[in-house]
Amino acid sequence: MNILLILPILVPFITAILCLFFWGRVHFQERLTVAGMLILLIIGIALLSDVHENGIQTAQLGSWEAPFGITFAADMLSSIMVTITGLMGLMTALYSVVGMDETRERFGYYPLLNILLMGVCGAFLTGDVFNLYVWFEVMLIASFVLLALGGERAQLEGAIKYVTLNLVSSAIFLMATGILYSVTGTLNMADLHLVVGDVKQPGLVTVLAMMFLVAFGIKAAIFPLFFWLPASYHTPPVAVTTIFSGLLTKVGVYALIRFFTLIFVHDTNYTHTLILIASGFTMVVGVFGAVSQLEMRRLLSFHIVSQIGYLLMGLGIFTAASLAASIFFMVHVIIAKSALFLVSGVVNRLSGTYDLKKLGGLYKASPTLSILFFVPAMALAGIPPLSGFWAKFALVRAGLEAEDYLIVAISLFVSVFTLYSMIKIWSEAFLKKPKVTPGQINFREADWLQMLFPLAVLAGLTLVLGIAVDPVYQLAQEAAEQLMNPTLYVTTVLGGE
Repeated sequence: MNILLILPILVPFITAILCLFFWGRVHFQERLTVAGMLILLIIGIALLSDVHENGIQTAQLGSWEAPFGITFAADMLSSIMVTITGLMGLMTALYSVVGMDETRERFGYYPLLNILLMGVCGAFLTGDVFNLYVWFEVMLIASFVLLALGGERAQLEGAIKYVTLNLVSSAIFLMATGILYSVTGTLNMADLHLVVGDVKQPGLVTVLAMMFLVAFGIKAAIFPLFFWLPASYHTPPVAVTTIFSGLLTKVGVYALIRFFTLIFVHDTNYTHTLILIASGFTMVVGVFGAVSQLEMRRLLSFHIVSQIGYLLMGLGIFTAASLAASIFFMVHVIIAKSALFLVSGVVNRLSGTYDLKKLGGLYKASPTLSILFFVPAMALAGIPPLSGFWAKFALVRAGLEAEDYLIVAISLFVSVFTLYSMIKIWSEAFLKKPKVTPGQINFREADWLQMLFPLAVLAGLTLVLGIAVDPVYQLAQEAAEQLMNPTLYVTTVLGGE
């Protein structure tokens, strides 16, 4: 058994338990969480290197061979996502040391953050549909408490919307899982690839595909199932919103990619065309919602929805090139969008508001913060040579090669409005003359530097991913090739090698 497949789950789990043992010592919990996230990042890099060099890795727990036991499997997509989870966990933990209020820290913020990341890693590594449901529920429980932690009125309102829609998603997911088992006799993903095509009622398989599309679509916030996200993601502290925007919706996208490249590939003309249509609507509705907002976090929350559309675009086109582009885009958007949310937290710390009409003069107040906003903002808009340019270029090229001209036109149209909304934040918050004098930095210089450090790392990564695009894009291509050739995954999991 490859221990690297188990450690991404064990490390945050053990860290969460240790934080509980030191419940009354918040500063010790901070150090434990930062250390745990650093270890998780190192494990993710080691797993990525192992899969890159030695191929898909599996672990069968309890001495039961697949498809009967509990299977964990890591291909390139899984290992990339575990690595980015470690990175985002570390950056969020570092920011939280200064950016999270002590009240929430004393009521379990750090144990909950670790449990959340344990669920995220479990979802990326599981090879079984039912266990994927279990990891989704672990994430839901931790994320609901994190969303409501603090008990503010806006938080509770957002949390109710969040948990209600996600419980509906979970119910559909569980029903679909039960029906899938009743018609196939297995829930092992590799085994499902072999047996789904032999089901005597292909129409039922299509219905199941649509049920899973709705279940994961709610979690990923695709059109028309997205409305819970902008209503809830702007309510908790920025550190919580950052980890939610960076990872939770991406777990839904990951599940869609996994299911619709491995299991539901029997009628791609129908299923993937529907995904492509949803992609276009998700892009347009998300960006129009963003353009209409004047509250910084709500604007960025609508952009989460819009960027999900780009990720679905690659899955809907369904070629190796488009999947590689989606995977690279996912890495890019996790980093860039997380950086922007962290910037919004610093802006609020400086000014006491997220309202763009009340902001202004931040370029003079903090040129460093201005640069750390401008770089990921332009990356999100797709300005060269930043990461977003290459991500969108790869998607557009894949769409042109597949002759899906309409979705290409929509993606370019949406990019223009994305740029417009980023310029709107830049001009309103940073460039215009403030109506009131900007607040002074109300914390120590050491805390200020610690809060800016995660921003600098993430903003720097958007630049590095743009300049040194080839190594990362090659990993994305390798992941896409594995997805387009599921025999590799099936043989490794069921063969135990």
